[in-house]
Amino acid sequence: MNMIKVGIIGSTGYAGQELVRILLQHKYVNIIWYGSKSYLDHKYYEVYQNMFHLVSNQCMEDNMEVLAEQVDVIFTATPHAYLSSLLNEKILSRTKVIDLSADYRIKDLAVFENWYKTEHNSPQYIEEAVYGLPEKNRESIKKARLIANPGCYPTCSILAIAPLLEEGMIDPSSIIIDAKSGTSGAGRGAKVNNLYCEVNENIKAYGVTTHRHTPEIEEQLGYLAGKPLTINFTPHLVPMNRGILITAYASLTDFVTYEEVKEVYHRYYNKEYFVRILDKGVCPETRWVEGSNYVDINFAIDERTKRIILMGAIDNLVKGAAGQAVQNMNLMFGLEETEGLKLVPLFP
Repeated sequence: MNMIKVGIIGSTGYAGQELVRILLQHKYVNIIWYGSKSYLDHKYYEVYQNMFHLVSNQCMEDNMEVLAEQVDVIFTATPHAYLSSLLNEKILSRTKVIDLSADYRIKDLAVFENWYKTEHNSPQYIEEAVYGLPEKNRESIKKARLIANPGCYPTCSILAIAPLLEEGMIDPSSIIIDAKSGTSGAGRGAKVNNLYCEVNENIKAYGVTTHRHTPEIEEQLGYLAGKPLTINFTPHLVPMNRGILITAYASLTDFVTYEEVKEVYHRYYNKEYFVRILDKGVCPETRWVEGSNYVDINFAIDERTKRIILMGAIDNLVKGAAGQAVQNMNLMFGLEETEGLKLVPLFP
């Protein structure tokens, strides 16, 4: 097939650099535009020395209308509200767009504007945008021209919880999600709270009751439950570069055995290359998915409290961002979903 011409807006952020790393190994992709406002006219390898001798291109401006005439797909790894201020029919009529921000993830405009405290500048595309979770929306992704790439916490949470929610095995109103993330999840911008001395030898909750991924998780799980949901979601920052671990708690609707729950997960995910259901008693760990597009999932039944504990681990920059975006691109262009993504997890 012909090479897919790619442009990346926000190529010098953590998720943007991860897109570059993955797409450089993709045999059907040619990256022709490395967009970056912060490093305009700098050589890309001057920003990321790991790209020395690999990328000699200069960083270019974020002119999406010009870019749309030159590429087959644009990845936007940009701050929230950026793409919504630029997107128009001229762009979408010429190229596909995969957005790694939250601009088109939430279908309810009022909910988006309330949680993100900003006006949405192109709400006419919200309904069209496909929520890019391939394990749930594969067929819609194949036909889409605009993808809302899921957030990192929602990706891990939804994949761990969805099968039991859809099967009616857990009470939707009882779901509580405790989540931990490495510092790269906050982006590359300089922030006091993310300085080494602030993060090292420390763990803290943040965004308690206010984290912006809450409505995204609620909306997507609500579709699966068949009714609106309200959940408790609390993220924590831990002193590591990459990784997300979620531990979700829910009340069982009836007595179930380990084998019954395992069968549900197997039925939902046995054909999903990137979802790994672990052996009994093995808890997911971020170190075993680092650098890969895998999500590791397991569960434990607490007969004493009649609750089930659901666990998931991903690399927030890969399955939680760039890797999933490439997975979506593969589907949009009729490629094998795993192309360029058979990344063996890094250890140590």
